[in-house]
Order: sequence, then C-alpha cells, then structure tokens
Amino acid sequence: MTTSGPKLLIIAAHPDDAEIHAGGLATIYRQLGRPVKMLSITDGAAGHYKRNASDLIPRRRQEAAEAGKVIGAVYETLDFPDGRLQATLEVRHRVMQEIREFRPDLVLTHRTCDYHPDHRAVGQSVQDASYLVTVPRVLPEVPALTRAPVFAYMSDMFTRPTRLRADEVIDVTEYVDKVVNMLACQHSQVFEWLPYEEGILETVPDSDEERLEWLRAWYAKHMHPRADHFREDLIKNFGKEKGDAIKFVEAYEISEYGEQPSSSRRRELFPSPEQANTNGARVAGKNRTISA
Repeated sequence: MTTSGPKLLIIAAHPDDAEIHAGGLATIYRQLGRPVKMLSITDGAAGHYKRNASDLIPRRRQEAAEAGKVIGAVYETLDFPDGRLQATLEVRHRVMQEIREFRPDLVLTHRTCDYHPDHRAVGQSVQDASYLVTVPRVLPEVPALTRAPVFAYMSDMFTRPTRLRADEVIDVTEYVDKVVNMLACQHSQVFEWLPYEEGILETVPDSDEERLEWLRAWYAKHMHPRADHFREDLIKNFGKEKGDAIKFVEAYEISEYGEQPSSSRRRELFPSPEQANTNGARVAGKNRTISA
C-alpha cells in the first residue's frame, strides 16, 4: 500500500497501549494509505507475573512489531524502564527526537492525570516537548520542525481532576476485529498478564481460535463502558438512535499545545470510517464487526 497524506504518531507508555486506546483511528489512517507509527516509550519489562525481564523485553518488542504489521504500521519499543518511568530531560529529548524525525501531523498520547505513573510521565514528556520541537537550539543535533503538529489525548474515563473533553468521537465498530487481531499479537499481555491481573487467567482457552473469540469478548467488555462514558457526545454527534446504539468508540481531546486545527483540518486528522470507506484503499484483510 502506498503511503501519503497526514501522518499519525502514537506515543504511549507500553506495548499494547496504542492499539487499546487508538487502534481504530490507526486502522483508518492505514486504510487511507497514511503513515502510522506506534511508539512504546518503555521496554514493557514489568508487565508480567512470572516471566523475567531478559525474556519479556525481546518478547514484547517482537509482539509489538507483529501487532503493527496487522495494519501495516511501524511499531517500535524503546528501552526506558517499565514501571519506573519519569518525565526526565532524557525522556523529553527522546520524545522530541521521535517527533522531529517522523514529522507527524497528529500526535496522540496519554493525559497527565492517567492512573498509571508511566502513562503520566509519557503524557508530561509529550506536553513538555510540544513547543520545544520547534526550537532549533534545543536538541540541535536533530533538525527542528517549523510548525508543531496537533497534539491530542487518548480516551480515558477518569473524572478527577477533570474529565476528558471529547473534541473528537469516532465510532470504531467496523474496526473491532482489526484491533483485536493487533491485540492478539501482544500474547504475553492479553492472554497472560492482563487476565492474571483481573483474576481470570483460568478462563483463557488453550487453542488459538478459542483464544481469539475470548479476546473479542474481553475487548468488548472493556470497551462498552467507554462508549457509555461518552454517550452524550455520541448522541450529540450521531443523533439519538445511532448514538445510543454505538458500543465501540474512541474519543480524543485536542491539546492546547501545538497546532490548533480548523474544523476542516480536524476532519482531515480525525477521519470517520465513512470517509475511509469512500476515499481510501482497504486495509489488507476483511474487516468484520461483532455483536458483543
């Protein structure tokens, strides 16, 4: 598939964060032939109850790369320590380097009031980098951008100190199976670590086919509350009948830092599935929806 148009960079804390929070939008970008890079700032070494770091770090790096291949996106895992990340100058400079080298039009990241300290550190580092990416004398070895990209926060359901303002809400029902297939590549997480954390490890089936169905149900269970959380926004955007029916959604808050996009620019950066189906080439493989 050729690549053209606006570029999307997702800067997240851990391998699997990008697709859980923004897998639908990433798939739409690839469907339109647009470049997408998913970036995990940490090495993922803390994300298990049994595997040691020497096993888990290369495993998670490979899992992330395979997840990116599902939609034809680059998925890179850096070496900062999982569970011990801080918004240091070193992290900020690496974030600046990634933004300057990829030259994205849209950068997605965590909010700084997220529950996980690694998420907060990434969100703070991206926020701190958002202006400095245009300052040539800061990190001069990497050419500065002449204009900052649009920055936006990925959806969460926290309400304190403030609820996420859903500037853009996307119905991603059409892409559920694509996102689930990406997540299935993160084997050590979705079939081992996360079920262990939730106390449901014994419910994970043995066969690959049964595991994929199990993962679809797991994803639906976690995503339906997100749709309910943004129900008023869905009804406002799609009307009551459709807004009440949507079960899979991604919501984004545009940061006050970086470019402030016009309404037409926002439609370009946050395209709907209808835009992708009308104007874009289909991502390899058939997209199926589920009725969970």
